[in-house]
Amino acid sequence: METRNHLKNGAKLKSYTSKNYTITTPMKKLIFTYLIALCLISTSYAQDYKTGIGIRGGYFNGLTVKHFIGTKTALEGILDSRWRGFEFTGLYEIHNQAFKTERLNWYFGFGGNVGFWNGDNTKWGTPGTNYTVIGLDGILGLEYNFKDVPLNIGLDWKPTFNISGYSGFWGDGGAISIRYIF
Repeated sequence: METRNHLKNGAKLKSYTSKNYTITTPMKKLIFTYLIALCLISTSYAQDYKTGIGIRGGYFNGLTVKHFIGTKTALEGILDSRWRGFEFTGLYEIHNQAFKTERLNWYFGFGGNVGFWNGDNTKWGTPGTNYTVIGLDGILGLEYNFKDVPLNIGLDWKPTFNISGYSGFWGDGGAISIRYIF
């Protein structure tokens, strides 16, 4: 490959020449700009929705809101009820396509929770004692986004390790979620 300097309207242009083609600096900039634009367009469609709101059912029943903050990253808030108390969970999730199937994604993430229960309504608590628990959460799930209707359905496992209140590991946080997506 040979490098040459050219003068065009008083400006020096650098070009690279091989046996078959010549690429000038402005042409390289144009190609680079085109490739960046192509990447931005293709990644903006890497997810099928921006926000989803729905219900969640399992051992804990409640509401779920998921909002994408990037092409593969989302924040999810879950408000659920169990033992006549309630718990709020906030999660940071990373999504990827599953099994090379369109609209099917797997995800994992982490976050935290705070919950409030009365020991009279639990199998594990002391009667007459109110509990405020704070814990760390993980999540591993699979979700499918329907093509013709703005819904998705997800199945996940959300284990929790409570560090304050009634501490310990809780591995029964699995659920099915159905969300309206937009």
